[in-house]
Amino acid sequence: MKVKTHRESVLRSTTSCNYEPDWTRLKLSVADKENGTRAQSLQVDSVQRWMEDLRHMTEVECMCVLQAKPIGVEEDSQQGELIVGSGVGAGDHVARNNLQTLLRRALVVSTELGKMFQRLEKGRWQRVHSTAVRANCHVRSLVHEYSAARSTPPEMQKYEKSLLEKCMELTNITERCLHTDDEFFLKSMREAIHEILTDVSDSFSNMIDMALANEIRVLIKQIESSDSLHTIGSAISNLLSLTQDGPQLCSIIAKEGAVVALFKICRQDRFRDLYAHALRTVASICCVEEGINQLDKVDGILCLADILTDESSVEAARAEAAAVVAQITSPHHTSTQHLASFLESMHDIVTALIKLCETASCGEVFLLASAALANITFFDSMACEILLQLNAIHILLQACKDRQRVDTPYSKDQVVTILANLSVLEQCASEVLQEQGIERLLLLLGEKPSSSSPSEGAACERVQQKAAVTLARLSRDPDVAQTAIQLKAVPRLIELCRSPTERNNSDSVLVACLAALRRLAAGCPDSIEAADHQQLIKPRLVDSFLLCSNMEESFV
Repeated sequence: MKVKTHRESVLRSTTSCNYEPDWTRLKLSVADKENGTRAQSLQVDSVQRWMEDLRHMTEVECMCVLQAKPIGVEEDSQQGELIVGSGVGAGDHVARNNLQTLLRRALVVSTELGKMFQRLEKGRWQRVHSTAVRANCHVRSLVHEYSAARSTPPEMQKYEKSLLEKCMELTNITERCLHTDDEFFLKSMREAIHEILTDVSDSFSNMIDMALANEIRVLIKQIESSDSLHTIGSAISNLLSLTQDGPQLCSIIAKEGAVVALFKICRQDRFRDLYAHALRTVASICCVEEGINQLDKVDGILCLADILTDESSVEAARAEAAAVVAQITSPHHTSTQHLASFLESMHDIVTALIKLCETASCGEVFLLASAALANITFFDSMACEILLQLNAIHILLQACKDRQRVDTPYSKDQVVTILANLSVLEQCASEVLQEQGIERLLLLLGEKPSSSSPSEGAACERVQQKAAVTLARLSRDPDVAQTAIQLKAVPRLIELCRSPTERNNSDSVLVACLAALRRLAAGCPDSIEAADHQQLIKPRLVDSFLLCSNMEESFV
């Protein structure tokens, strides 16, 4: 399966399912119920937000006169905006002020450097120089404030010094270009400036990574050394917030040992109330290979299995454990070494996940559990056999009738993915017939988005495609083929082939429907009229595909 929020990183994974869930809904309904601060940040007064951003976006040439001293600090404040307070609330201040401010300032500098590259290419020397001055001032201000806030590691100090020297060199060399019209000189200067600018960009990125790592270590130290649920929970919340800023930051968090620290929490009974929160953060970090490698080194899969199979574990903790499983089993990941240890616990995990699907109290829990199962069925056929033994077809098809559990196309996508993979096994056909699964598949063939959301539309396409694939596979069984024909599967498949809007112009749905039609026609030739047979069955598959994909809506 495929997760820019913590939940997105969790489920970015279901590649196999090309999963693209409604992250906004999931994020606000699951994550923010326990971490209201994230939601509050979305509700900050727009003027207040503008005032905060304005501080970093205004013209700053005046700072050259002040030798890059920060401006706008309150009179009673003795230090800059990046400074960390002390005491119990320090962790909150670190993440919400230090790290977020650091990221904002880094974005401002990166934007200025990007403008310089563009203006340099166009030879707009006046603008190149003014941008260099602004970038220089922003960098000096950032370095000054961060250095005043806390002691920086020696390696980072080396980068700071080199960066400041290169920024000054960049300012000086661009100023020289203002006082000449010599094209040959300017051409040679353009190459030299481009080289220096590239060095500045690389050095700045390295320095910011080191600064972020330095701040992240503070949070991890809080998790490892504190006994206070409030302090640890706050540090975990701040780490989770940081994982939303992209895979690069997740890589830094993983390299600093956050996964190890979080699993230590999940192995101590006294921190049971923090299990769900810690696992949600682990799932976000594991969107990158470094996070999965760390999980494997600390036997995280065994810990996940323990939580999933522990009947005393609350549903929220088991749901977040399922989210981690969904993440680490994603076909998106190139490294599969961790799956060897996963296979050892697979039976217990699959059993716990299908039970969680059966007992899920809401759509989010079902989504996470079914997404994990969908991924698992892709990489080992044994999982499919286990699911059949556990009556999974009955459980999943019953869940589809329950709007409280299966309430979106994203959940249906997971269900039909599992069914498609189970349908490879011969014994699946009889169970699907027994559970009236063909009727459900035909309903899924008619799945339509309830909004104009592109992600929801894509999810509906995947549901239609996989429903057609499942129907084609099951129709190897004559009883299934006969039942499908009696339930008018053929007219619906023909409609999807002939009408681009019915399939949302999806080529993958078209191919799957053509394959299902041909399977049914092979068993029951009389079920398809001569004209349809001539265009959709008789030609090569590629010819039928080309005919239908170029078909106008008015085709009769």
